[in-house]
Amino acid sequence: MDIVLYCLAIVIAAVITGLLGYFMVPFLHKIKFGQTIREVGPSWHKNKQGTPTMGGIMFIIGSSVAAVICIAFLWLNGGAETQLMFVKVVAGALMAVGFGIVGFLDDYISIKKHRNLGLTEIQKLILQFIIVGAYLLSVALAGGTTETVIPFLGSVDLGFFYYILAAVFIVGMVNAVNFTDGIDGLNTSVTLVVALVFSVIAMLLNRVGLSLYAAAIVGAMIGFLFWNANPAKVFMGDTGSLFLGGAVCALAFGVNMPILLILIGIIYIVEILSVVLQVTYFKISHGKRIFKMAPIHHHFEMCGWNENKICFVFSGVTLLAGIIGVLLAVFGC
Repeated sequence: MDIVLYCLAIVIAAVITGLLGYFMVPFLHKIKFGQTIREVGPSWHKNKQGTPTMGGIMFIIGSSVAAVICIAFLWLNGGAETQLMFVKVVAGALMAVGFGIVGFLDDYISIKKHRNLGLTEIQKLILQFIIVGAYLLSVALAGGTTETVIPFLGSVDLGFFYYILAAVFIVGMVNAVNFTDGIDGLNTSVTLVVALVFSVIAMLLNRVGLSLYAAAIVGAMIGFLFWNANPAKVFMGDTGSLFLGGAVCALAFGVNMPILLILIGIIYIVEILSVVLQVTYFKISHGKRIFKMAPIHHHFEMCGWNENKICFVFSGVTLLAGIIGVLLAVFGC
């Protein structure tokens, strides 16, 4: 039954997300919600100017509907887990939607102002920390502890520092996922693999509800890839990328092994680190650069890699890291 629901979650999310594109893409074109391309970006990206953005709405709806249907069916038929796991799944999903709303505001403002800047960095950080605080509080009130599982070390109690570290980790990772969105299909394909890996880990740990939520994300990415693969007919925007950041964090914290996200989400980490290193080195060297362009996917573009090759290689690296992550989750704990 669990496998059937798992497959059903993927199919429902993929179908809803894919079908929504037939309505959303023309609608976004009609209301002129097109992407503004950065002046400092690769010159060949100029032909993407005006491509509809905020397409993340499609997979937010698709994954949410699929998760609600399949998880509700699971719990109504005696498959309910503990109250804590129920809260982790629901609060995690709501956290992801909350981040999606912040992204929506950012996209909406940038479109209305006809520039590639929406909310200020401070505004976004304040809203993001409020959302994370609500998530951590809800889990704590449901009986969550300050312990986290680290492979080969077991359960480690971080005390009050757990909340500080968790909040900084989630906000940092969400923004790392956001930096991964820069070329057609990249964030979609990488996150598809990340969600798939966590769905396997959740299933092996008997976290069925969480596994179904992960499966819904996988299906939604499959459906969205139909529209977002090169050449993209629609971009996810911050609406989608911030939602996905919240979703993968919810999965990592749901299995109580957020540290694995550093490995499984290695592409996210490399993307944001490339930006930090580039900006830092640029300042201290008075104008010199480490990479041809940051985030690092643009560096590979400048080296001659096409967008499909970057997606394939980055997703392949994610898959290899994910396999190691599954082994660590199963044999290292």
